[in-house]
Amino acid sequence: MKRIFLILAALTVFVIPGNGNSVISSEDHSVISSEAEKSDIDIPGIIFGHIGDDYEWHLLDTPKGPVALPLPVIVRSKTSGWHCFSSHHLEHGAVYKGFHIGESGKVVEDTPDGEVRPLDISITKNVLALMLSSLLLAVLVLLTARWYRRHDVLHESPKGLAALMEPLIVMVHTMARENIGEKDYRKFSPYLCTAFLFILLNNFLGIIPFFPGGANLTGNIAVTLVLALCTFLSVNLFGTKHYYREIFWPEVPGFLKPIMPVIEVFSALVKPISLTIRLFANMLAGHIMILCMVCIVFVMAEFAPVLFGSMTVISVLFGLFLDLLECLVAFIQAYVFTMLSSIYIGLARANE
Repeated sequence: MKRIFLILAALTVFVIPGNGNSVISSEDHSVISSEAEKSDIDIPGIIFGHIGDDYEWHLLDTPKGPVALPLPVIVRSKTSGWHCFSSHHLEHGAVYKGFHIGESGKVVEDTPDGEVRPLDISITKNVLALMLSSLLLAVLVLLTARWYRRHDVLHESPKGLAALMEPLIVMVHTMARENIGEKDYRKFSPYLCTAFLFILLNNFLGIIPFFPGGANLTGNIAVTLVLALCTFLSVNLFGTKHYYREIFWPEVPGFLKPIMPVIEVFSALVKPISLTIRLFANMLAGHIMILCMVCIVFVMAEFAPVLFGSMTVISVLFGLFLDLLECLVAFIQAYVFTMLSSIYIGLARANE
C-alpha cells in the first residue's frame, strides 16, 4: 500500500527536485534519522538523495529495486596510479581495488595508514548533468541561429524555437544596453546571454523529475561560485582607470583615503560571494521545501485514516503550489543574477 501512495504522490506532485549541495548540519540529519526510524520510509534518504551529488544517477524504483545509471569513477591513488571503473562496483558498500564509498559520500582508498581521499575526477551526477545541459544549450542556440540565417526577420516573424528564444535574448540585450551603456554593451551581451540561458535552463532541468532532469546544478554551490567568478573577472579585467581610481584613490577627505580602499576592495570581493549564495540558497531551499512537503504523505501513513487522508490532500496541494512557485523562482533567479552582473560591469565601465 505504501508503494501505491509513493507512486500517487510522485504523479500528483509532478515536479520533484533534484541535485544540490546540502546545507543541513550533521546534528539536523541525526534528528531526521531518529524520527525516520519510526517509519519504514527513509525520509533522510529521499531528501539527501535528491539534493546530493552521487556516483550514479538514480532513474526510478521498481518492485525489484532501484534502477540507476552507473557512472565512471576516475581516481588517482598515490601508490597504484590511475584507476577507471564503473560505479556499480562500489554499490552497497562494496570494496573494489581498495576503493569504497566513505562516510562523506566520496570515494576513499584503504591504506595501511587508514582511509585516504585519492585525487578524484570522476564523472558524477553533477558533472554529467553539466555536460548534458551545456550540450542542450549549445543545440538550442545553434538551432535558433540557423533559423535566423535562413529567414528574413524584417519580413517574417520568428516561429517555433526562435519565437521562444527571441524575447529572452532581447530582454538580456536590452538589460545590457541600459546598465552598461550604448558604447560597450555589445561586448558583454554574449556573456550575459550565456549566463542567463545557462542558469534558466538548469533551473528548469532541476525541477524535472526524470532523466536528464533532476540534477539541480544551480543548487550546487560550486557551480554558482564559478558563475559568480566569471562575473567577477568580467568586472575587474575590463574595468576602466576611473573604476580603479575610485577603489584605490577615491575623491574623499584626506583622513578617509587610507580607509576607503580597504572598504572598496572588501566590497568588490563581496559581490561574487553574494551572487554565489543568492542563487545557490534560493534554488536549494525551494527543492528542500518541496521534498519535505511530499514526505508528509509518507509520515502520515502511520496515523489514523482521517488524519492521513486530510494531510495527504494538504501536502499535495501545497506541493503543487510550491512546484509552480519554484518555476517562477527559476526565472527570477536567472534574471536577478544577470541583472546584477550587468550592473556590476556597467559600474566598472563608467566614464570610459
